[in-house]
This record gives sequence, structure tokens and C-alpha cells, in this order.
Amino acid sequence: MTGERALIVGVGDGLSASLARLFHREGMAVALAARNTEKLAGLAEETGARVYRCDAADRASMAALFAALDDDGLTPTLAVYNPSFRVRGPLAELDQEAVEKTLMITAYGAFLMAQHAAQRMLKAGSGTILFTGASAGVKGYAKSAPFAMGKFALRGLAQSIARELHPQNIHIGHFVIDGGIANPGDARTGTRGEDGMLDPDAIAESYLQFHRQHRSSWAWELELRPWVETF
Repeated sequence: MTGERALIVGVGDGLSASLARLFHREGMAVALAARNTEKLAGLAEETGARVYRCDAADRASMAALFAALDDDGLTPTLAVYNPSFRVRGPLAELDQEAVEKTLMITAYGAFLMAQHAAQRMLKAGSGTILFTGASAGVKGYAKSAPFAMGKFALRGLAQSIARELHPQNIHIGHFVIDGGIANPGDARTGTRGEDGMLDPDAIAESYLQFHRQHRSSWAWELELRPWVETF
């Protein structure tokens, strides 16, 4: 074991599962957090991970998650925020509650995780916090205002705390995922030709490489897209 402890918030079948498997292979102790924990039984068994129920956008739930991690000896040295939610439609027709939910999950939950993780990493003197963003965080698309709002806020959070925390030996990373992620359950998978969608295992490798960067040459942001994706 490396002594590293990885927390992944918002775990599903795609990128988060790839991250969990890779971190486990690298010798990290892994903690998985999601609202629906029943779906994580197989992944937890495969990776030896501990599973925690957490509503990322709820203050009490996030606080309880970190308290449980502390109690279990899994206070993270690496924390990844992966939850996302979107609602699409013309501005004049958007449901206000759905827009609020988009902002809470995509951005506010990221702040909550980052704050709890940073409090512990500052005491420890080191750590890494990574955020999964999207092209919507640098370019607002028509009829996608809520998602753009959430992802722009996420990117702003990452940029701000990178400037604050990098000099305190806490590495911050924001990943612009520009393209669809290949997933057997996604109807688009296989329709864009060979390597036309991002391979979640390849994305996970980039997260690990970012985490392993020497602090004399830290990045704060990385854009990833398939070779055929226009930008």
C-alpha cells in the first residue's frame, strides 16, 4: 500500500469506476461515495473500497461523509468530485427547481467537498483535489444555460482555490472533458468511429498522471478530448 487514500464522490459506472480500479491498482485505499450505494457493491468488492452514502449538495450529508472517513482511517489524501446534473431547454421554459438542482449538484457540492478536504489537507501539509468539468465550463451552449452556469462555477472554484492552495502544497486540478465518454449503456458509443469517444480508463490515467505531477511543475487544468472532436 502507498499510504494514499482516495475519495471519489459521485460514483457511477463510467469514469468513477475507472478511477476506483486504477487507484486500487496503484495501492491506494479507496472510498466511494454516492446517493445510491446499492449499485456499488460489485465495484467495492473488486477494489476493496469502503462505500458511503452521500448527497453531495447537502451540507449535513457531506459533513457526515468526512466525519465517517476520519473515523474509518480514510481521511483522503486525494479527493475527486465527479457528480453532475443537467437540464436542457429554452431559457424561457426552464424549470426553476431543476435549474437550482443543477447548480447545487454541479457547483455547490464541489465547494462542500473541497472545503472539507482542504481543512484536513492543510493540517496534513499536502493533498490533491480534482474536479471533473466539461466543455460547457468554457463555452456556453444554446439551450444549456443551467449546465453552463454550473460548470463555469466549478471551473471558477478550481481556479480560485488553485491560486490559494498551490502555495500551501495542495494540488488542485480541473479537467475539461470535451466529448462523450464511451460507455456500454450510451447509445452514442461506437457510432463515432474508432476512438471517437473518450475511453474512461484513459481519462483515469490522465487524472493519476496529474496527481503525480512534481510540484515544481504543477498544472491546475487539463483539457481532454477525442482526436476527432472539433473545438
